[in-house]
Amino acid sequence: MRVDFYQLGDATVESVVAALGGKLVGEGQRLLVVAADEALLARLDRLLWDQGATSFVPHGLAGGSDDAAQPILLSSGSDAPNLARNLLIADGEWREAALAYERAFYLFDEASLEAARLAWKLLAGREGVERNYWAHEDGRWVKKA
Repeated sequence: MRVDFYQLGDATVESVVAALGGKLVGEGQRLLVVAADEALLARLDRLLWDQGATSFVPHGLAGGSDDAAQPILLSSGSDAPNLARNLLIADGEWREAALAYERAFYLFDEASLEAARLAWKLLAGREGVERNYWAHEDGRWVKKA
């Protein structure tokens, strides 16, 4: 399994979720976006709807009758009724449940930097886990490790 750590820098959670979500859906994959903060999930929901007709990102908030059909599901829990094999942690709080997915995207900012460092260390040397670290610098993603 692969874990990609994304240090946001000058990027916003919303823009990264939209970009990664759009890319995965374009590849025919599904994504579960997790955050404990309901307000963040609501912001992500609005943003993904407001991408415009040419860049709409299909998604839904967890708890509906059509959760299983959603290419992207926004949820406070780490179970994937949409059968996603990709998990995006949007709130900077590492979840061990991410290791059950094929790929995890872990977004963090300055406020969650220490938690990200701890997660990086905890995953070091774990069999079957590939770690990558990306930082947003000068408007682009730079691979750091």
